[in-house]
Amino acid sequence: MNAEDTAGPAPDSYALVAADAKPVEAPVLDYAPPMPRDRSTPIGLIGAGGISFAHLEAYKKYGLNVVAIADRHLDRAEGRRDQFFPQAIATDRVEALIGDPAIKVLDLTLHPRDRAPLMRRALEAGQHVLSQKPFVHELSVGRELVELAEANGLQLAVNQNGRWAPHLSYMREAVAAGLVGHVTGVHVSIQWDHSWIAGTPFEKIDQIVLEDFAIHWFDFLASVIGDTARTVYATGTRAEDQKVASKLLAQALVDYPGGQASLVFDGHTRFGAQDSTVVVGTSGTLRSTGPDLGRQQVSLVTSEGIARPTLAGQWFNDGFAGAMGALLVAIETGKPPINAARGNLASLRLLEAAITSARTGGPVGLR
Repeated sequence: MNAEDTAGPAPDSYALVAADAKPVEAPVLDYAPPMPRDRSTPIGLIGAGGISFAHLEAYKKYGLNVVAIADRHLDRAEGRRDQFFPQAIATDRVEALIGDPAIKVLDLTLHPRDRAPLMRRALEAGQHVLSQKPFVHELSVGRELVELAEANGLQLAVNQNGRWAPHLSYMREAVAAGLVGHVTGVHVSIQWDHSWIAGTPFEKIDQIVLEDFAIHWFDFLASVIGDTARTVYATGTRAEDQKVASKLLAQALVDYPGGQASLVFDGHTRFGAQDSTVVVGTSGTLRSTGPDLGRQQVSLVTSEGIARPTLAGQWFNDGFAGAMGALLVAIETGKPPINAARGNLASLRLLEAAITSARTGGPVGLR
């Protein structure tokens, strides 16, 4: 036996010292919100509550055509109309928009339990639908709505606006282009302050982080690994000194063939907010980090070196434009959008499994 046989790994291997990667030009990928050729398709929005501002602001910015806004509180409908689309009709008769031949697309921003019956009626009346996220609370209801839309030749999409957050969209497109090979790891770590929910209806949701916030990252995970997850194990708890009743800490581990995923949410971070998303593949690694969801720096490391693309746009509100734009493009082309409700069922399966796991204390199998 010679010295080379007994030398063992180099010291840098023990110390996890990585070699510096040389800068290379970033691949050009189509990560921007999709838009139809014809932006005049008439849109009706039902639900003029808090999140509706993001929908309407994005539609105005991108020149889309909102013709009616409905809310059970007329003053809210009129306020949104006056703010964004003065030419639109404002009404407190929500049902008046369903089946109206002058409205081709309905954007439903209501709570899932209120949305589902309206989605069914709109699809039966021949209207395309964009549903606010989460799409539904029961997978069986989601499947029924998907089948109804398909049977009637209609597009049913979900406002998973995070799909067009510039950093997440670029990472997804990089995976789709094969730039990192087979995805062996997806890891999300977010530290932020979610205590703004104090005194709002959201505080009544025990697992608020898993049930309302985490769907964006379960959706991102599904967009890069597909419907392949085998098991999900999740927990949720309250931070030591938090005042909010809901559980602001949550985490989930996901197992899938040839890979693993982790999602960690620290919603009680008062200092040092940070957002990090990492996708590890057999031929490259994508990483996005920043102090919040709107300020992210993406890098792509491969054998060629490290690329740092300069991305344009913001999650709020380019993401909302992307969700509606993808639906409008699908109506033009007849091809399902990437935020189609059928595809979103995979994201909801992950979410449902995580909520069940956090409630029962054990892993949930999906296969």
